[in-house]
Amino acid sequence: MARSVKAAVKEYLHMMDDQQETDLYELVLTEVEAPLIESVLEFTGNNQSQTASILGLNRGTLRKKLHKYGLL
Repeated sequence: MARSVKAAVKEYLHMMDDQQETDLYELVLTEVEAPLIESVLEFTGNNQSQTASILGLNRGTLRKKLHKYGLL
Protein backbone atom coordinates (compact mmCIF):
# COMPACT_ATOMS: atom_id res chain seq x y z
CA MET A 1 0.00 0.00 0.00
CA ALA A 2 2.84 2.40 0.83
CA ARG A 3 4.26 1.96 -2.65
CA SER A 4 0.91 2.87 -4.20
CA VAL A 5 0.62 6.00 -2.09
CA LYS A 6 4.17 7.05 -2.91
CA ALA A 7 3.56 6.54 -6.65
CA ALA A 8 0.27 8.46 -6.53
CA VAL A 9 1.83 11.42 -4.69
CA LYS A 10 4.80 11.46 -7.06
CA GLU A 11 2.44 11.45 -10.07
CA TYR A 12 0.28 14.20 -8.53
CA LEU A 13 3.29 16.43 -7.86
CA HIS A 14 4.56 15.83 -11.38
CA MET A 15 1.15 16.79 -12.82
CA MET A 16 1.15 19.99 -10.73
CA ASP A 17 4.39 20.96 -12.48
CA ASP A 18 5.06 24.63 -11.63
CA GLN A 19 1.87 25.23 -9.65
CA GLN A 20 2.54 25.72 -5.97
CA GLU A 21 0.68 23.10 -3.94
CA THR A 22 -0.36 24.00 -0.42
CA ASP A 23 -2.06 21.84 2.15
CA LEU A 24 -1.14 18.59 0.40
CA TYR A 25 -1.26 16.76 3.72
CA GLU A 26 -4.93 17.69 4.29
CA LEU A 27 -5.78 16.89 0.66
CA VAL A 28 -4.33 13.39 0.95
CA LEU A 29 -5.95 12.75 4.33
CA THR A 30 -9.36 13.79 3.02
CA GLU A 31 -9.01 11.64 -0.09
CA VAL A 32 -8.08 8.58 1.97
CA GLU A 33 -9.88 9.05 5.27
CA ALA A 34 -13.43 9.60 4.02
CA PRO A 35 -13.62 6.45 1.85
CA LEU A 36 -11.83 4.44 4.55
CA ILE A 37 -14.41 5.41 7.16
CA GLU A 38 -17.28 4.88 4.72
CA SER A 39 -16.01 1.40 3.80
CA VAL A 40 -15.66 0.31 7.42
CA LEU A 41 -19.11 1.73 8.23
CA GLU A 42 -20.60 -0.35 5.43
CA PHE A 43 -18.70 -3.42 6.65
CA THR A 44 -20.11 -3.01 10.18
CA GLY A 45 -23.66 -2.25 9.03
CA ASN A 46 -23.28 1.37 10.21
CA ASN A 47 -22.35 0.31 13.73
CA GLN A 48 -20.35 3.32 14.91
CA SER A 49 -18.91 1.64 18.01
CA GLN A 50 -17.63 -1.29 15.98
CA THR A 51 -16.35 1.04 13.24
CA ALA A 52 -14.47 3.16 15.79
CA SER A 53 -12.94 0.03 17.28
CA ILE A 54 -11.77 -1.30 13.91
CA LEU A 55 -10.26 2.08 13.01
CA GLY A 56 -8.62 2.47 16.42
CA LEU A 57 -10.56 5.64 17.20
CA ASN A 58 -12.81 6.53 20.06
CA ARG A 59 -16.47 6.97 19.16
CA GLY A 60 -16.40 10.74 19.70
CA THR A 61 -13.53 11.17 17.24
CA LEU A 62 -15.33 8.99 14.73
CA ARG A 63 -18.48 11.11 15.03
CA LYS A 64 -16.46 14.30 14.42
CA LYS A 65 -15.03 12.76 11.28
CA LEU A 66 -18.46 11.56 10.16
CA HIS A 67 -19.72 15.15 10.46
CA LYS A 68 -16.61 16.52 8.73
CA TYR A 69 -17.14 14.30 5.69
CA GLY A 70 -20.95 14.49 5.66
CA LEU A 71 -21.32 10.78 6.41
CA LEU A 72 -24.01 11.16 9.09
